[in-house]
Amino acid sequence: MPNTHPAGPRVLVIDDEPDLRTLYEMTLLREGYGVEAAETVASARRLLDGGRFDAVITDMRLPDGSGLDVLRALALENRPERCVMITAYGSAENAVEALKAGAFDYLTKPVDLKQFRSVVASAVEQAARPARPINGRRSTGTHKTSESTTPPAHTAAAMGHDALERLVGESAAMRSVKVRVAKVAGSMAPVLITGESGTGKELVARAIHACSHRHAGPFVAVNCSAIPGALLEAEFFGARRGAYTGSVQDREGYFQAARNGTLFLDEVGDLPLAMQAKLLRAIQERSVRAVGQTHEDAVDVRIVSATHKDLVAEVQAGRFRQDLYYRLNVIDISLPALRDRREDVPALCKALLHKIAKESGAPASQPDEALLQRLAQYEFIGNVRELENLLHRAVALADENGLNLDLPSPDVAAEQSTGSEPDGGPPALEALPCDLQAHLDAHERAILVQALEDCQFNRTAAATRLGLSLRQMRYRIARLQIAMPHGEDGPDDAAA
Repeated sequence: MPNTHPAGPRVLVIDDEPDLRTLYEMTLLREGYGVEAAETVASARRLLDGGRFDAVITDMRLPDGSGLDVLRALALENRPERCVMITAYGSAENAVEALKAGAFDYLTKPVDLKQFRSVVASAVEQAARPARPINGRRSTGTHKTSESTTPPAHTAAAMGHDALERLVGESAAMRSVKVRVAKVAGSMAPVLITGESGTGKELVARAIHACSHRHAGPFVAVNCSAIPGALLEAEFFGARRGAYTGSVQDREGYFQAARNGTLFLDEVGDLPLAMQAKLLRAIQERSVRAVGQTHEDAVDVRIVSATHKDLVAEVQAGRFRQDLYYRLNVIDISLPALRDRREDVPALCKALLHKIAKESGAPASQPDEALLQRLAQYEFIGNVRELENLLHRAVALADENGLNLDLPSPDVAAEQSTGSEPDGGPPALEALPCDLQAHLDAHERAILVQALEDCQFNRTAAATRLGLSLRQMRYRIARLQIAMPHGEDGPDDAAA
């Protein structure tokens, strides 16, 4: 079909099925795009050789090759067109392969035309945006500007720049993280962020969102380890009124709340296997069914997840689904521990002290050279989060001589981190108890009380945290005679 809108954005549609090709063409023409169509890889290459397009929409399976051939040719020639791949229903492997090869996004058949229009608009908008410099480099991160609620281009660019600036540090490891964030922000590919607790995984997730074309949409952060197991499905996918005891009105889940934005799944490795299967389907099919609902609703979200666990080891141990791991780990970003980028400590101190001062309304304190030298030798088992806590305490205890930083000695810090004695030997054993059962009961009781207190005495949440069923939790509470503030029947039992 000839290009009937030469002044508008140009889109190339590649599909060997005439009816589908015509449907895509007519849909795009109504949106004001100029459309060219091809039915083979060869004819598509001829059209691409003849001029530039703003987006390419291609089926995965073509008579003389694959849509991946078109995608790889675009990447090889460093062309600006964003490519959207159309895959068969349920073909998760093809979708993952396309995203890894550099596809902007993918759609599954049968294609939802509303989602089709939205994805094409995003692809066209990103292709039209020039790369911007990040720390002296050029970035592919761009921003959506078509909606009236979206900030102007210069404001959007500033938002992405500010988000990257919040990733403090100029060490080689942090520069690598920033470059990767700016690079991956431009696609819909799922991102898995790994790193020890306290390294700033959510900060990286927010930077990906801010640098993406979805920056004007919501960023919904979910702590997967803090949701009671019985409520996981309702929390993620929503629930209809009357779906369970206490459900008095319709409620949205995290997927619905993150429409047109980013859903951040923190500590995704803590999800139980049953929920992992449901999450996998929601990600693959881009649709969710609320609890108590008979049909599925399409949801347009980008998934960014994070974990401090070794998911490969979790897969091998049977605690994490392999198919979900590969679905989440299309692109990986590994955050370094603070002890592996000690040169960033001075800049982090300055930024964190400025943040603390802003929160308290007091003038910002300045770290002196002696303090920085002491911090440079510290192990930071808790990474940046531990540094922030130390500085909070130092500011609170500050006197006329400046910040008062009370660090444990290196020997004590080593003992705390390894559980060994300062000389490197094994930890000292307690004296053998004269009543083993009473000794074990005391330890079990302390653990249960701590879990209940952390979960505001919600038995379901505490049981989930300890890997127990609610029935097991109730049995232990009764056997160990743990007093509950709400009496024998807690408020969480109805929901469970």
